[in-house]
Formats: sequence, C-alpha cells, structure tokens
Amino acid sequence: QVQLVESGGGSVQAGGSLRLSCAASGYPDRSDCMAWFRQAPGKEREGVAAIYTTGGRTYYAADSVKGRFTLSQDNAKRNTIYLQMNSLKPEDSAMYYCAAGLPYCSGGYWLQAEEYKYWGQGTQVTVSS
Repeated sequence: QVQLVESGGGSVQAGGSLRLSCAASGYPDRSDCMAWFRQAPGKEREGVAAIYTTGGRTYYAADSVKGRFTLSQDNAKRNTIYLQMNSLKPEDSAMYYCAAGLPYCSGGYWLQAEEYKYWGQGTQVTVSS
C-alpha cells in the first residue's frame, strides 16, 4: 500500500523559509511524476511544482512560485521529494499536499490533480505579514 507522508510545514513570518518533505513508502519501482499542490481556505487546489522521478526534471506553476520555490529529489530515494520555499508571502499560506502516481509530468499534465493516484494528508503552511 502506497503512503505519502508530508512534513516540514509550520508558521513563519513573511520573507522566511520552510522546507517541505514528502516520503513515499510502499511505492512501486517505476518512474512517476510527483508533485506538490496547495489549497487555501475557500480556494481551489492548485499545482505548485512537480518532478519526474527519473532524471529529476522539474516543473513549476507559472509565476506564483518561480524563483522562490525549489523542488528537489533525494539522491538515494527517488520517491522522496523536497520543496524548499524561500521569500514566503502571506498568500503562500495553505495546506500543502504531496501527490504521486502520474505516468508523466510534461505538457502541463502534472497540473491535473484528479489524475494522481496517491495523495498525502497535507502539511499546513502559515505565513504572517
């Protein structure tokens, strides 16, 4: 049984940093797209960033997080990913979810939240001004 466990959320002031982790257990031995989504109260879930687990190619949501967020992969465990979030803004406050199980990321496919097979429980990020 696949489980995704997120960690690293918390409360920070604007301009601060957090590093989220997502560790997958029971994962099949294959290449997949893994991603981070976020959802703020009253808003739709939105894609933040994704990575293809073989090769490590990354994809980012347009504009909102580019240059501030960096998605990376554990060198030893390809199904463990990290989201380094710098220069955080109050509008980054949300529940952040790890998702996995998409056969590929490219062509904007990674943004299709409904296509992912596996989801974590989420980790809360709160940024105060």
